Amino acid sequence: MKHYEKQIETSTVYEGLIVDVRLDKAELENGNQVKREVIVHPGGVAIVPVTSDREVLMVRQFRYCIGEELLEIPAGVLESGELPIDCARRELSEETGCTAGRLIDLGAIYPSPGISKETLYIFLALDLAEGEMHLDDDEFLSVEKVPLDELVKKILANEIKDGKSIIGIMKAREHL
Repeated sequence: MKHYEKQIETSTVYEGLIVDVRLDKAELENGNQVKREVIVHPGGVAIVPVTSDREVLMVRQFRYCIGEELLEIPAGVLESGELPIDCARRELSEETGCTAGRLIDLGAIYPSPGISKETLYIFLALDLAEGEMHLDDDEFLSVEKVPLDELVKKILANEIKDGKSIIGIMKAREHL
């Protein structure tokens, strides 16, 4: 049996810098109606940059929403009309200063499908060439090289809690 919900009404209740928030009315498969809050997000990319020594370029930055500094894979938001692979190139260069000789598509994920329409495209970046970082004015981060096997241990020890990083690192390890 295929499950579904049908949108009956929609109303944008907030328009933000990156996301909008909708309040929808939906009809369930049994005919009942419910309210659904929906975060409309343009989507983004996450990149697992791996050096020839199997070290991953990670970024350390403070995340306001959770009030913690996290170690994460580089990532960013898609610009209007931008292809995910082009966004991956741009974000890798901005956040690490590197360019990739090869970008391998590791698939797309839905980070929080119960509330958000965001799709996140994950890429493995190989054959890296170093360059200069060029962060946005509101970005403050540092780059750290961490061996891939050490990152897997950190994931299993719950030292890395960021979902995109966990999925990206594990997919990259399986691909390599």
